[in-house]
Amino acid sequence: MSEVFNIVWLKRDIRLEDHVPFFEARKRGKVVALYVFEPDYWALSDTSNRQWGFIRECLAELQPQLARLGIPLLCFEGKAESALVKLAQILKPGSMHAHQETGNFWTFERDKQVGQKLKQLKIPFHEHMQHGVFRKLDTRNGWAARWDAMMLEAGAPLPARQEYPTAVVDAVRAGGFTTDIDCMPNFDEGCLNRQKGGRSEGLNLLASFLNGRGENYRKAMSSPLDGADACSRISAHLAYGTLSMRECFQAAVATMGKLDRDNPANKKMRQSLVSFIGRLHWHCHFIQKLETTPSIEWQELHPAYRGMRTELDEELLERWYRGQTGWPFLDACMRSLQATGWLNFRMRAMVTAVASYHFWQPWQKSGNMLASLFTDYEPGIHWPQVQMQSGTTGINTIRIYNPIKQGYDQDPDGVFIKRWVPELQHLEGKELHEPWRLSSPPGDYPSLLIDHQQSAREARERIWSVRKEKGFGKAAKAVLEKHSSRKSVKQPDHNRRKKRQADENQLGFDF
Repeated sequence: MSEVFNIVWLKRDIRLEDHVPFFEARKRGKVVALYVFEPDYWALSDTSNRQWGFIRECLAELQPQLARLGIPLLCFEGKAESALVKLAQILKPGSMHAHQETGNFWTFERDKQVGQKLKQLKIPFHEHMQHGVFRKLDTRNGWAARWDAMMLEAGAPLPARQEYPTAVVDAVRAGGFTTDIDCMPNFDEGCLNRQKGGRSEGLNLLASFLNGRGENYRKAMSSPLDGADACSRISAHLAYGTLSMRECFQAAVATMGKLDRDNPANKKMRQSLVSFIGRLHWHCHFIQKLETTPSIEWQELHPAYRGMRTELDEELLERWYRGQTGWPFLDACMRSLQATGWLNFRMRAMVTAVASYHFWQPWQKSGNMLASLFTDYEPGIHWPQVQMQSGTTGINTIRIYNPIKQGYDQDPDGVFIKRWVPELQHLEGKELHEPWRLSSPPGDYPSLLIDHQQSAREARERIWSVRKEKGFGKAAKAVLEKHSSRKSVKQPDHNRRKKRQADENQLGFDF
C-alpha cells in the first residue's frame, strides 16, 4: 500500500480522549485500531462473561466515535499475535502503538510474545504509559512525586481526522477481521444488574459524583447498601479505560477548587473529594506492586507464609461463592455480587478474609473466584488486596472480620440481607442476623457450616505464630522497602507517619 498505516492495539484503554497511542500513531501517518477477542484469555478462571459484556458495550460506543475521525475499528477473534501478524502482512505498517498494561500473568506473557514477534517483523512497537505506573522501577523513592507530575500534565489531544480507508477495510475483512461489533461473541452473563459499559456511562457517573452524589461518600462507603450510590462507581471504567486516570484526577481537583471558591461551607463534600483523590493515587500505588512483582498473583509476598493454606475444600468454597454459608450478611454480600458484579470495598475485604481465615482456603483459589465476579476486575489492585486481606504480605495489620458483627454494623435493620436473602424476609433483629439461634431455623436457609468464633481463633493463632519465627522481621522489612508508598513530606511528624501506615494497612477502593 502506498500510504503508511499505523496500528493502535486497544486493550484496557477503550476511549479516544487522552489516548497517547492514537495521537502518536496519527502523527506518523494514517491509523487503524485493533481489538482482539482472545478465547484463551476468556477461558481463564479469573475472567468472566460479565467483564467481556462490559467491554463489548464499550467497543460498540467507541466504534462510531472513531469512524467520525476516519479511523476504522477492526476486531479479530483468536490470538493477538496471529491478529497482528495478519494485519502486518496486509498493511505493512510503519509502527504499532499500545498502552502499557499491568494485567494478570497471562497478559504479561502475551505482551512479551507480541513484542518479540513484532521485533522479528521489524515493526517498531511503542508502548505508552496510561496510569501512574512505571516500568522497571528500581525504587519507590520519589514515586508519589512522579505520579503527581503525570496527573498534572495535559492529556493527549484527539488524533487529527483522516479519510476513512475503505479499501483497506475491505482488504482486512478478507483476512478474517470484522468491523461489525455484532459479529463478536455475545454470551449469557448471568449478571442482569451489571453496570453498563461505554464512555458516556463513565462520564455521567463521574459528573454526578463530583456534582453532589458523592457528598456522603466518606460515611456511606462502608455500607454495601448506601455505598452502591454514594461511591462514584467508575471503577470498571478505570479498569477498561473508558475514562483516563488523569482526566478523573483533574476533574476532581477542578471540582474541589470550584467548591472552595463558591461553597466553602460544604465541608462534607470537600472531605469526600479529598478521599476520592486519595483513592485515585492509591489505585496506581497498588497496581505498581503487581507491575514490580508479577508473582503477587500466585505467590505469598512474605516467604514465611508460603505453603500455609494447601488443603482445598471445593464444596466449602462453592457454598461461600454461592452465598450459602448460613451467615446471612455474608451470604447477602456474595449473592449481591453474583447479581450485580460490584461490591463495596469493606465487604470485598470481609468476604476475602472469611474464605482465607475462617475457611482457611488457599487465597489463590478464592481470589480467582472473586475476580471472575467483579465486573471491575483490575489485577493490579485485586491481587495485592487479596494478599493483604489474607494476611500474607507480612507488613499489614491482620484483620479477621467477624461476619456477624459486620452485619449488625453495616446493615443494622437488615434491609440489605432481606433484599438478597429472601428466605429470611419474615425475620427481624437478632433472629435475622443469627437465624441459627431460633428454636426452629428457616428450613429453606442453609445451616451453619462452621463456628465463626472458633475458626477465627484458630486462624489468628496460626497466622500470628508465623510472625514470631526467626527472620520474619527482616523479610518483612524487605517487602516494605520494595512496595510501600513513600510520599514526600517536608516536615514529617509522628501523626502523619501513623496516618500513612493506617492507610497502607486498610485501604478502600470504593470508586
